[in-house]
Amino acid sequence: MEHQQRSSGRLSPSSDTEDMTMLLAPRLAYFAGVARTEHVTRAAQELEVPQSTLSRAMARLEQDLGVDLFARHGRTVSLTPAGRTFLTSVERALAEIRRAADEVRADADPTTGKVAFGFLHTMGAETVPGLLHAFRADHPRIRFSLVQNYGEAMIEKLRAGELDLCLTSPVPDAPDLVARRLDEQKLRLVVPADHPLAARRRIRLAEVADETFVTLEPGYGLRRITDDLCKEAGFKPRIAFEGEEAETLRGLVAAGLGVALLPPPAFPRPGVAELTVTAPRAAREIGVAWLDGHPDTPPVAAFKKFLLSRRGNLLPT
Repeated sequence: MEHQQRSSGRLSPSSDTEDMTMLLAPRLAYFAGVARTEHVTRAAQELEVPQSTLSRAMARLEQDLGVDLFARHGRTVSLTPAGRTFLTSVERALAEIRRAADEVRADADPTTGKVAFGFLHTMGAETVPGLLHAFRADHPRIRFSLVQNYGEAMIEKLRAGELDLCLTSPVPDAPDLVARRLDEQKLRLVVPADHPLAARRRIRLAEVADETFVTLEPGYGLRRITDDLCKEAGFKPRIAFEGEEAETLRGLVAAGLGVALLPPPAFPRPGVAELTVTAPRAAREIGVAWLDGHPDTPPVAAFKKFLLSRRGNLLPT
């Protein structure tokens, strides 16, 4: 039976797709129920809605689409060719909605849910694995989606809803974020092992004003701290190389390509000497941040509470 195209109430070709979606979405499950049973009364019973409500919803759906989806045969109905075409896509859409609902429920489960957690590259070798190991002692089935990035990129991901929490430095100060200082990490001046300063244990940063530096790229928190410390010491660093990884910078220092201000390595690196900076005070604050007003799922709340409990004891000693 060929379907009949309707004219009354049909959306114009210029109608916005989003408007059409808003019109159709509430009626898709009703349509699938009627299509499955081929009987409005039985579908109303299964869907637990009044038959009159279901009948009106199907009539309005056909009006909005501008086509007949059903052929009526007394109390029973059958799909028109247009209805069969529509049903295929509707079933896919409803299955995707069910899958998405199952996924978000699973992610919010108190014992098996998921935390999207971001952290600095420099914390990936030792700090974060140690934190996760300690947390999972009491929450062994909670899952993590881990993202390593620089501070500004993680803040963008927080705002986009792609992260629940992030460990970053400097500790951000923004009206849409909540941030808590957790710990402080001293920075060292790293020089090649054969450098004239390598035998020293301590140094004032002003003493290397004429040295070539290797640093992280602009936008990284450690780069901003390096620039600020050098400015406080009375000079602007001459930068030869910019990179994205602290350990890459250590390799460049070992190759004699410059000096660098870096946090302590997870493991001793041959070819370099690491000096304590006595002036200015060289350290970076590490904090945890999240989006203000963003409700926490139980696993996120548990991990946030755990991180806050580690204030002053976040970093390996």
